[in-house]
Amino acid sequence: MKVILKQNVDSLGKAGDLVKVADGYARNFLIPKGLAAEASGRNLKAFEHEKRRILLQAEKLQQQAEETAAKLSGLTCTIARRVGEQEKLFGSVGARDIGEALAAQGVEIEKKNILLDEPIKSLGEFPVRIRLGAGVTAEIKVVVAAES
Repeated sequence: MKVILKQNVDSLGKAGDLVKVADGYARNFLIPKGLAAEASGRNLKAFEHEKRRILLQAEKLQQQAEETAAKLSGLTCTIARRVGEQEKLFGSVGARDIGEALAAQGVEIEKKNILLDEPIKSLGEFPVRIRLGAGVTAEIKVVVAAES
């Protein structure tokens, strides 16, 4: 089945692309989620007009992501935690903790967009990547310090 993508889909293509996918994938996933529309004659004509709007919107999102990346590039996030002997943390610092610390600094980032390989379990300075959408990522420094 041929479908027209309404939004970027990682494994298929960008918004506005005409792609061929399995019938079940289109009917059960792409179309119900609003990610694509069936490529019929009427939909193709209507989508040509909407394609320009989607491309402008994608460009706007790209620009916003780059602006946010520039704002985050020099940001250092400090998180204080209780420590035990040998400077081991009680618990760990996860994506939620980093998101709350960023929110306190005035930057709203969703927890799912904070890319941690594993929770931070020791004191120190760690680089953390943040996905901002539109293929843009930024890196911040997270400093885990001992609570006084």
